[in-house]
Amino acid sequence: MTTATASELDHALDDARQGLAAVREAMRRRIYGQDNVIDETLMTLLSGGHALLVGVPGVAKTRLVDSLGTVLGLATKRVQFTPDLMPADILGSEVLEETQDGKRAFRFIKGPVFSQLLMADEINRASPRTQSALLQAMQEAEVTVAGQNYPLPRPFHVLATQNPIEQEGTYPLPEAQLDRFILQIDVPYPSLDAERRMVVDTTGVSDAAAVQSFSPERLMSAQKLVRRLPVGDKVVDAILRLVRAARPGDAGNGGTTDPAQKLIAWGPGPRASQAFMLTIRARALLQGRVAPSVEDVAAMAGPILRHRMALSFAARAEGATIDTVIADLTQRLL
Repeated sequence: MTTATASELDHALDDARQGLAAVREAMRRRIYGQDNVIDETLMTLLSGGHALLVGVPGVAKTRLVDSLGTVLGLATKRVQFTPDLMPADILGSEVLEETQDGKRAFRFIKGPVFSQLLMADEINRASPRTQSALLQAMQEAEVTVAGQNYPLPRPFHVLATQNPIEQEGTYPLPEAQLDRFILQIDVPYPSLDAERRMVVDTTGVSDAAAVQSFSPERLMSAQKLVRRLPVGDKVVDAILRLVRAARPGDAGNGGTTDPAQKLIAWGPGPRASQAFMLTIRARALLQGRVAPSVEDVAAMAGPILRHRMALSFAARAEGATIDTVIADLTQRLL
């Protein structure tokens, strides 16, 4: 790396850190006691990916996405997923129009997916057919309608929400779609102090408004910067050990079987390794570091792996959970 290039990188890092610090501060004025959730959501966007926010009603999932769109200056649209929602309600549809000279032609009317930040609220309430309408958009940043490809705006991100306790009238997300979410972010209840501040601040005459602190252009620049951050061989090896150990049996593990693998029915594919490489860089950038460490790999293991794994029947019978298996693998391998 030349001196000029190193200087440019340092300047870009300083600019990104200052901007992201302002974003985090603006978000904390709106979202109480969820600093980890805010950071993991920002890591998702810095990585250029999509996130699934899982939490009980009332923990500010919708408020988080709405505030984030304003703070980052993104064109945001929201779709409330329901059992009768159709793919065209997301992607858009063609309508037949007649011109003044009597000619008829189809015109495509874009749906809410044509936004920079799409909030898919309660995504598991829609049918599998409707859920699958997002697959191409999330992977390729374009949609195909009537044989015609339509590129989506840049940047494009999907933040979906899901209620983990109310399963009446819901449809489990297919594994192919789950794998397209770079992170599954669990949104917990706030702490006592955070809930006290929330109760006082949000029930008065006025509530803190979200203020734009960033821009889509700066976000895309930060996304490019994340991909330039170096990752050491030791960190890459840690990622591969963890991901490959989270697969059942000795699948892709060089013939070596980890005891925890007997508890796993199916495990993460290569997308999980790619998710680690991007999100640990984003985490380092958020924390003001130039390069990620093995500790970053351990910190991101849960959000990256928990929606890319399933336990065997024997594991469930023993009372094991996805999070305990991931924690055990992380502790022993890293």
